[in-house]
Amino acid sequence: MAHLHVTTSAAKPLVPVPNRECKIGAKSSEFGGVAFVHHNTRNLSQACKNQGIQAVLASDKETDASSGTKERGLRGKLNKVVLAYSGGLDTSVIVPWLRENYGCEVVCFTADVGQGISELEGLETKAKASGACQLVVKDLTEEFVKDYVFPCLRAGAVYERKYLLGTSMARPVIAKAMVDVAKEVGADAVAHGCTGKGNDQVRFELTFFALNPDLQVVAPWREWDITGREDAIEYAKKHNVPVPVTKKSIYSRDRNLWHLSHEGDILEDPANEPKKDMYMMSVDPEDAPDKPEYLEIGIVSGIPVSINGIELSPATLLSQLNDIGGRHGIGRIDMVENRLVGMKSRGVYETPGGTILAAACRELESLTLDREAIQFKDIMALKYAELVYAGRWFDPLRESMDAFMENITKTTSGSVTLKLYKGSVIVASRKSPFSLYREDISSFESGQIYDQADAAGFIKLYGLPMRVRAMLEKELGKI
Repeated sequence: MAHLHVTTSAAKPLVPVPNRECKIGAKSSEFGGVAFVHHNTRNLSQACKNQGIQAVLASDKETDASSGTKERGLRGKLNKVVLAYSGGLDTSVIVPWLRENYGCEVVCFTADVGQGISELEGLETKAKASGACQLVVKDLTEEFVKDYVFPCLRAGAVYERKYLLGTSMARPVIAKAMVDVAKEVGADAVAHGCTGKGNDQVRFELTFFALNPDLQVVAPWREWDITGREDAIEYAKKHNVPVPVTKKSIYSRDRNLWHLSHEGDILEDPANEPKKDMYMMSVDPEDAPDKPEYLEIGIVSGIPVSINGIELSPATLLSQLNDIGGRHGIGRIDMVENRLVGMKSRGVYETPGGTILAAACRELESLTLDREAIQFKDIMALKYAELVYAGRWFDPLRESMDAFMENITKTTSGSVTLKLYKGSVIVASRKSPFSLYREDISSFESGQIYDQADAAGFIKLYGLPMRVRAMLEKELGKI
C-alpha cells in the first residue's frame, strides 16, 4: 500500500511521510497493520503539499461508526464501498445512506488534483462523523498533469471549439485511483455523488468498467428519494450526521490544477453576462497590468518542459503559468456546450495556464509539421477530444490515437515566446532545431531551390479540373 499514513480517532494533526518511512513493521506506532505517525505541526497544509501525498486512514474498530454494517441493508448487501468523497453535504449524506441501504463499511476517498488545500482540511473529522471507517487522501497532481493533461495538450484536443477538457481529464485519474484503493482495502464496490444529468457519472463509471469490471457501482443520485439540498439536510439530521457549515456557493464549481468551471445561477440563461466577482483564477482583463509580460515556453516532443529556460515538473510548471496567466486575465471562456447525455449546458471556464500552453504548442507545430500532418492531426484531435469528454480515456481507440500523437510530434521541440497582455496571448517568436521553415526558400529573392518559373506549370496542372469544368459549361452555353 503506497503512500499511506494513519491517525487514531483522537484526530491529532497529521504529517505525511515519504513512502519509505511508512512500511508495515517500521519503527513507528502501528495500527491495523499499517504504520502511522503523530506529529505536531503548525502548517499541515504546506507539509501535505510539499510531501506530494496525503493519506489518512481513520479506522477505529471500537467506535460506533463501524457498528451495524454486518447486516443486509434495505437494498442489498455489500462488504465495503469506496466512495468518491469531497466532505460536502451530498457526500456526507451518502456515507450513512450506503451503510443503511447496503449494510456496508464505507471507505471515503479524496483525490488532490490541485483543487486547493483548503478543500482537503478537516476531511478526517467529517468522514468519521458521517460514519466512514476510513479516509484515504492521495495527491495525484503530478500524475494528473503528466499522464492526462499533457497528452491532451500534445494532441491539441479541444471540445466544441473552446473547451480545454479540464473536468473531463480529471475524472479518469480519480476513478483509476479509486479502483486502486478498492483493491488495497478489499472493497467490492465503488460509489460516486454524480447526478443523473451530468457527464461525470459516465466518466467515472466507464473508468470503473475498463479497469475492474467486477466492482459493483453505486450511484445514490439515481437511486435515493433525496431530491434537493433540504432533503439532504433532513436526512443528515435524522442520522446524526453534522451538516457541513460551509457557505453554499450560488454557482456549481469544479476546480483542479488545469481549470476552474462555473455553472448555475444566472449562467443558466445564456443571455446573461457573467458577473465580475464570479471569477477566481483570473483578474478582469480590464484590470490586468498595462505593461505586457513576455515568457518563453520550452517544449520537447510536444510536451512543455520549461518556463524562461528553467525546467520544472509538470504540476509545478502548470501552477506557475496559472499564476502568471491569471494576473493578465488569460484563459476565460464562456460557452454553451452539448453534454454527453444530450442536453445543452452553459458554462464559464478559467484556464489561464492551459491557454498559454495550448497557444505555445500550436505555434511550435507551425514550424515542425507539414501541411498534411497538421490537417490530419487536427482531424484526429476532434475525435480525441470527443473520446475524452465522453469518459473513454481507457478506450483502446484513444490509446491508439495517443500513440499517433506521440509519433507525429516527436520533432515538435523548441521554444515559443509569448506576450501576455490584457487577456490576450500573442506569439512573439518561435524556434526549433527541427523547423521546416527555410528562409532561403520563403524569401522573395530568387533562389536555387525554388524557381518561380516552375509555378506556371504547377498552376496549370493544379487548376486542370476547374478548367475542364469551365470548358464543359461553356459548351453547354452556361457561361
